[in-house]
Formats: sequence, C-alpha cells, structure tokens
Amino acid sequence: MINIIDFCIIDIGVILMDELKHELALWGESLRDFHLPRWQELPDLDLYMDQVIQLVDQYLMPVIQTEKHPLLTPAMVNNYVKKGLIPAPIKKRYQRKHLAFLIAITLLKQVITIPEVKSGILFQGKVSGIREAYDLFCDEQEKSIQFIINQAQLSTMNLAIPIELDRIAVQAATRAFANKLLAEKMIILQEKYILTGEEKYEQ
Repeated sequence: MINIIDFCIIDIGVILMDELKHELALWGESLRDFHLPRWQELPDLDLYMDQVIQLVDQYLMPVIQTEKHPLLTPAMVNNYVKKGLIPAPIKKRYQRKHLAFLIAITLLKQVITIPEVKSGILFQGKVSGIREAYDLFCDEQEKSIQFIINQAQLSTMNLAIPIELDRIAVQAATRAFANKLLAEKMIILQEKYILTGEEKYEQ
C-alpha cells in the first residue's frame, strides 16, 4: 500500500516532470523559426570587423549558449586568417565569403577541432565549391535543429511509444558522441582527397 508520504513524493515528481516537459516544449518552439542565411541572403558588400561579428552573433545567438561558448571575437577572426581557415580581408574589409566561413566555423567548432573544421571546409569546397558547400551546410544544420525540435515537442505528447523524458539528455549526448566519432572518421578519409599546394578560395 502507498502511504501518504509516498503519495506526496509521487505527486511532486509528476508535477516536476510536467513542468520539465512544458519548459522543454517551449524551448523547442523557440527554435521553430531558426534559419541560417543562405549564400544569396548574406550581405553582398564590404564589411568591417565589428559588422561581421554583429551579424554572426545575430544569426547564431538562438542556438549557441553565449554564457558557455563565446560566439566570435576579433581575436578569433584574426586567428582563423592566420591558420588559413578564411581568406585574408582586403584592406580590412570582409566580404560575403568571409561571413559564410565564419558562420560555419563558429557552429562546427562546438563539435570538432579547428584543424578538423579546416579539413572539412577544404574538402567540401573542392567537391562542390564554396557557395554550394555553404548552402548544403545550412540545409543539413537546419534539418538537425528540426530533429531536436521534434524530439522536444514529441516528449509532451501521448504517443503509443512515448519518448521517456528522463532519457532524452543521455540519448542526445550519446548520439552526439557517436556522430562526432563518425564526423572525425570521415574527415580523416576526406583528407586523403584534399590536393596539396596553395589553398585557393572561390571568389
């Protein structure tokens, strides 16, 4: 038999779970309209460093916790130029291609290392060109965001096979590790196909 104390504990647990479901659903809904600008949507004009940083912040703020991960700083941009991840600016002015690189780098570095990001960018650029590769990246990233939105929303629904709320975090974390493992392996394989010599970027 369940006594009064047990009943109260169960009741509080149910209430807490309901609150958690509600907050998760609200968070998922807040991401519903997340959109990465495609190549043609990026400003086609020369930009100063502060304008570039402001735009990247604006585009990515909804999906990156800035209190845990700084989005972009002038020092980061300069470091990416030195490491050959992005082309050098022309007379301290940045163009559409710089913005596209910085959006992709800022997102990808949350998951893989900077050298791995560089290898991936070089490979995709050589396979399909920077413009197509950037738009493909945006498409795939938005699909992945949509997947987690659906996870968050489905957790609140009465399904025949319910999503267990207490397992979402561990499932997401272990899936993220497995995906990271796959990404790292693919980058190693792709490096075999990257031509040596001077790295050139499509204008």
